[in-house]
Parts: sequence; structure tokens; C-alpha cells
Amino acid sequence: MLFLPSIDTFRGNIMNKAKITYKGQVTIPKEIRNALAIKEGDSVIFIVEGDHAVLKPIKKKSLLHFYGAFSATRPYPGLEAIREEVHHKRAKRYKGKSTG
Repeated sequence: MLFLPSIDTFRGNIMNKAKITYKGQVTIPKEIRNALAIKEGDSVIFIVEGDHAVLKPIKKKSLLHFYGAFSATRPYPGLEAIREEVHHKRAKRYKGKSTG
């Protein structure tokens, strides 16, 4: 892989050039990785738009990001009530397996 380290801008955007290896791989230049906050192990997607492709990082979101995304179908009964319900359902399932 030959990396050509020329940073340029096009319409105010960072632009850099790299070559594709015989395996179809390309190294994302450091300036681009920094600008997009991409680290080793992160995932990206490629979107083909006409005659070019757009690379977009896939950001991992914590569960807190989804808090309140769905409305509750019933009020929160409390931790102890949930534990009792889970215990009851597991016991019922276990009894069904032992008699069958």
C-alpha cells in the first residue's frame, strides 16, 4: 500500500489520497481518522452515491442513548415485583419441562 501524504481541502473539507492494494484494501489516512474520530476496531460503512463512495463511521451508542425512545405499555412495578414475576415464570417453565 502506497500512501501519498498530501493534505488538501476541497470546499472546506479535508481531502487526502491513498491507493488500493491488490487485496482491495485501503488505509484511511490519519488526518481523516482523526477528523471522524475513528479508532482501531471501529466499523465504517460505504455508501455509493453515483460515481463516488462515502465512508461513514458507525458510532456505538450506550443504552442510555435509547432511554425514553419507547413509551411504556404499563407503569414500572418496581424491582421486587419484576424479580417475583421472573421467578414465577421460570418456575412454571421448569415444571413444564420436568413433567413432559
